[in-house]
Amino acid sequence: TLFLDEVADLPLHMQVKLLRVIQEKSVRPVGETREVPVDVRILSATHRKLDELVKAGRFREDLYYRIDVIELRVPALRERLDDVPQLVDMLLDRVSAQIGVPRPGISDEAMEKLLTYPYPGNVRELENILERAVTLCADERIEPQDIQLKQGVGFVDLPSVVDEMAADGLEGQLEHLEREAIVKALEQTRYNKTKAAELLGMTFRQLRYRVKKLGIE
Repeated sequence: TLFLDEVADLPLHMQVKLLRVIQEKSVRPVGETREVPVDVRILSATHRKLDELVKAGRFREDLYYRIDVIELRVPALRERLDDVPQLVDMLLDRVSAQIGVPRPGISDEAMEKLLTYPYPGNVRELENILERAVTLCADERIEPQDIQLKQGVGFVDLPSVVDEMAADGLEGQLEHLEREAIVKALEQTRYNKTKAAELLGMTFRQLRYRVKKLGIE
């Protein structure tokens, strides 16, 4: 089984090659002169509308009909908020393991706050929210004040591609500003992380996580 993520982003010349592989059921390894038969099932995913890209000439129509055999639509997170508690449970396990801290609990009030947010950035945004919450929470319990949500976000049904681009752009800008603040604090304290954390108004554990998260050496 071959999974192609964001198949809509394939350049046209690669679309031609993929179409040929699907049709001929064979590939030619790099450096070889003969083709090798392959038996492969292809799964592809995209957050963009392929039929519209076909009309715009940015995706080959013949490839589209080759891969559009069985279509499964995954609703945006705002359309399935009942899934949030289960996702939170799974994501807290993952985030805590990545950070290397005990898995925190979450209060009913904090969960209620998560259940009333539209998540323009979908599950990726929920994971980012929980990463910050795990970093900020005290006594290994996430409270409402640890849940930082975008202000003024309502239930607006925008195309998912716009949602994703907006979420990624904002996240990148925030990380850039955060990196600059941490580096400046470390330089001022001659890389004494305890003093830098005090200067930034966070705990040593929080600073250690952010340094690791942002890849600051």
